[in-house]
Amino acid sequence: MTYTPRLNPEDADRIRRWHENAYRAPREESETYHHLGITLVIPPDVHPITGMSHPLGRAVLDEVREGDRVLDMGTGSGVNAILAASKSADVVAVDLNPSAVETARANAVRNGVADRIDVRVSDVFSAVEGRFDLIVFDPPFRWFAPRDMLETATTDENYGALTAFFTGVRDHLTADGRMLLFFGTSGDLGYLRSLADGQGFTTEIVSTEKLVRDGWEVEYLTFLMH
Repeated sequence: MTYTPRLNPEDADRIRRWHENAYRAPREESETYHHLGITLVIPPDVHPITGMSHPLGRAVLDEVREGDRVLDMGTGSGVNAILAASKSADVVAVDLNPSAVETARANAVRNGVADRIDVRVSDVFSAVEGRFDLIVFDPPFRWFAPRDMLETATTDENYGALTAFFTGVRDHLTADGRMLLFFGTSGDLGYLRSLADGQGFTTEIVSTEKLVRDGWEVEYLTFLMH
């Protein structure tokens, strides 16, 4: 499937401006975050915890079952893999950014779950084997090209990685497997829905959060798909 924008030009321009403002305000040092009972140290070249990290994190804590094999796609700092490992003893966490992989490994040790998480570099499913009972994915919301490795956490040119994920995900889910996926209206939510529908997923919204930026209300949604 080829990406066809579903956003109107005014909203697309506004999203680009938001993204540029964030890109021009980089962090200079590692920062420590306390999030849903875990502690994370995140360097400047790895995407930080944000005010919208908690809805997906809570959904992970609610959804993971003891005995699940879990995949955290685009793990970043390892946050959702570590939350999953509070219940599951078999978690695989992957990221395109080698620094994110190192950070996730260190954070897994910091939180006492390193023996439960296998962290590796992977471009979507390139280094992923087998099937999973639960896949967690917090994909980049933006559809334009990243300028550096850090930006791959927030931008995905023409949603190539998101499209590849939905194209291949059925091959990595068990018969009763399910997914938790986080997305917002500051990305092309219509395209995400079209990918899920195209692969025949049943979709349930398990949480919503809203905030207002520049007079525009943005909605963030956590989807349970199966």
